[in-house]
Amino acid sequence: MARTRAVDFEEKQRGILASAAAVFAEVGMEKASMSMIASHSNVSKALLYHYYPGKDALIFDIVQTHLTELEDAIEAADRTDITPQERLRLLVKAVLKNYEGADNEHQVQLNGTHALSPEQLSEIRTIERRIVKRFSSVIQDLNPDLNKNKPLLMPVTMSLFGMMNWVYMWFRPNGPISRDEYADIATTLILEGVKAVR
Repeated sequence: MARTRAVDFEEKQRGILASAAAVFAEVGMEKASMSMIASHSNVSKALLYHYYPGKDALIFDIVQTHLTELEDAIEAADRTDITPQERLRLLVKAVLKNYEGADNEHQVQLNGTHALSPEQLSEIRTIERRIVKRFSSVIQDLNPDLNKNKPLLMPVTMSLFGMMNWVYMWFRPNGPISRDEYADIATTLILEGVKAVR
């Protein structure tokens, strides 16, 4: 007879993922051990292994969950009935709002994918490509000539992701600007700069 899941299975799983992300962010993927993660999660090592067979499975689940939630937030914020300028502003705000409180998970996404199998990496890259494509299509609408003489759409799109992805390195909640204000700054830099890119 198959073993049934505990009522709080998903809640415990989320707690383990949050704890594992914190450990990975603090000590790095290589130095982190399953014992450290179990201790930080306040679960036994045996229970941790019941949920995850190893660090690679944890890393994959952290990154996949983080990116899926990000993609869902972007999709919910996206509107095709407004100007590309307004649309881009909403998308940038959705990303930065989703990153709030997820610095550890974001660091695992940026630094931990080398530990994944080719199949896991392919799944992660598929989600990332869908997210990037949504942004690049809006940027293409802002400047249809971006790829006219040189393939410049992707460099411009990834420049925006560079601004968004490294916010966790310097942003402070009690600092001089809010996340929304920085979202406006990043969007304005792209909106104004993309006009001049040839």
